[in-house]
Amino acid sequence: MHSNKDNLQVLFEDNHIIIVNKRSGDITQGDKTGDKPLSDVVKEYLKTKYNKAGNVFLGVVHRLDRPTSGVIIFARTSKALERLNKMLRDKKIDKTYWAVVKNHPKKEKDTLINFLKKNPKNNKSSVFNKEIEGSKKAVLHYTVLKKLDNYSLLEIDLETGRHHQIRTQLSSIGFPIKGDLKYGFNRSNKDGSIHLHARKIEFIHPVSKEQISVIAPTPNEVIWNACN
Repeated sequence: MHSNKDNLQVLFEDNHIIIVNKRSGDITQGDKTGDKPLSDVVKEYLKTKYNKAGNVFLGVVHRLDRPTSGVIIFARTSKALERLNKMLRDKKIDKTYWAVVKNHPKKEKDTLINFLKKNPKNNKSSVFNKEIEGSKKAVLHYTVLKKLDNYSLLEIDLETGRHHQIRTQLSSIGFPIKGDLKYGFNRSNKDGSIHLHARKIEFIHPVSKEQISVIAPTPNEVIWNACN
């Protein structure tokens, strides 16, 4: 799509990790589409910046759905990758999301607890109120940050990281994310994005042990700009 290193927005970088602001439409790592993944763009950036000969090591720590934007961590060393993977499993990496949804929730704050089951055929998850075979528990907390005419801006903290979790759970209570046709929004965004943005990431650096907190600016777009 539209990836090139000139547009790469680096939010944090040291010898062990690099954190970038992913644009909607970018894929995190290579897939069957054959489109150039963000991981390759970051590798090229590092190769050029540090005049590296040969292959550049870059570890993918976590992913964001293609239409989603926001903060994403890559590891620059195998040591950092190993430690970050463990931190992710142990829920030691805090991620905060922003979502622009249809309508206005009655509750300013709420916790949603469901069971989600992924259907690999259509790459979609379904919501259940009780556990069924193959389902996984999904927990998220949301707070309403701002109300626009037809939309609300929600801040979301995840306790679990399930497939399409935020998209599925919000849609199930009548608040689909703007542009998300797959989960019930009535029309797509022109650029194919959805209004879901990984806003902030916080963790203890796996090597230096300092506290890292990184905020990703929202896309430069009318509704997002109205939210800031």
